Amino acid sequence: MRKQLYLAVIERLKTITDAFSEPIIQHYDLWNHNVEFIEQETAFNFPAIFIEFAPISWKNLQGPVQEADITIKLHVVTRWEDLSADGSASQEQALQLFDLLDSIKKALAGLQGTGFSGFKRIGSDTNHDHEEIVESIEAFQVHVIDKC
Repeated sequence: MRKQLYLAVIERLKTITDAFSEPIIQHYDLWNHNVEFIEQETAFNFPAIFIEFAPISWKNLQGPVQEADITIKLHVVTRWEDLSADGSASQEQALQLFDLLDSIKKALAGLQGTGFSGFKRIGSDTNHDHEEIVESIEAFQVHVIDKC
């Protein structure tokens, strides 16, 4: 089920495009604390999204059928745009991050597929603990029924 959800999320996020119909998000991967050691990581293009699955508590239904509410965290990694008076970014450039996060919410809201339904955003967090990047974490919950 996680593979199915991962692929569905990426396919939906690929629909977020710029004015020239080019995909905005440039890199997708599974979360593996990618930004904690960014100097040592293989380079990736920005913006990037790393998908994390929170621990899952399954409820057994009948036979091999199980259900769960799964939390998926999207680590949205962008370059830091300095808003200070001597920074090079305009306020509009710097705040484009929030437009991207809104686009992600709109793209995933209500996403459903075989065995899962009802994507909804349940949390947001912005991490400024990195020098040249901003990591925004958008958490979504989805209900799944796994008939393995």
